[in-house]
Amino acid sequence: MEIHGHVLECGGLRRFWGAQKHCMLDGVKRCIPTTEALVAMKTLLQFSAASLVFAGLCSTASAKESYKFDPSGSTIGFSVHQFLGTTHGKFTRFSGRIELDRERPENSSVTAQIDVRSIDTRIKKRDDHLRSAEFFNIEKFPYITFKSRSVKRTGPQSGDILGELTMHGVTRPITLHVKLLTPMNDTTRTRWAVSTDSITRRDFNLMFSPATETVSGISQTVAINIEIGAKRAE
Repeated sequence: MEIHGHVLECGGLRRFWGAQKHCMLDGVKRCIPTTEALVAMKTLLQFSAASLVFAGLCSTASAKESYKFDPSGSTIGFSVHQFLGTTHGKFTRFSGRIELDRERPENSSVTAQIDVRSIDTRIKKRDDHLRSAEFFNIEKFPYITFKSRSVKRTGPQSGDILGELTMHGVTRPITLHVKLLTPMNDTTRTRWAVSTDSITRRDFNLMFSPATETVSGISQTVAINIEIGAKRAE
């Protein structure tokens, strides 16, 4: 037989095809990955999958928006009835932070701190009395704090925040009913109307002397009036 100008006899032909077969098999073997290569590929795939999961977690975490209370655009007020009418007051110094997750409100959280010394009922003598050891005792309990424990959506722009209120050294559970007043697509600031059931003074050991309680006829329940404005944290 003649191949490429060479005449091969039967024995030579067998050797020729044997050599060609060997080359072909050798090429195929080189195409099959080694055990080390398979391990490297598996490690790379695992790393890629982990990277995707991590990226997803980062994306979820970044969905939260942080806001800081803006005292100049907020009000934390209260009112209480007594024999002579209704006393209205407010706290002028406070701070707080809102971690807002618009997609999953249940992941949101709120913390707040009120400086009790800033109480203002427009009568200095009464304010001094409220700051004294007989009532708030600001030397021992200078702050009122709130920390959320869970958030539940109740409407398109409303929800209930369950948390703990600490006042005068006593911590009690409380539910804040909140309603968003700013547009949902405004991510630079946020404003909330906040309401709650009346607070009972006795639950926090906020009692005047028996004589003062009797003469003044101050109600045990205190109504809360809160509106919080907050700006996007840097």
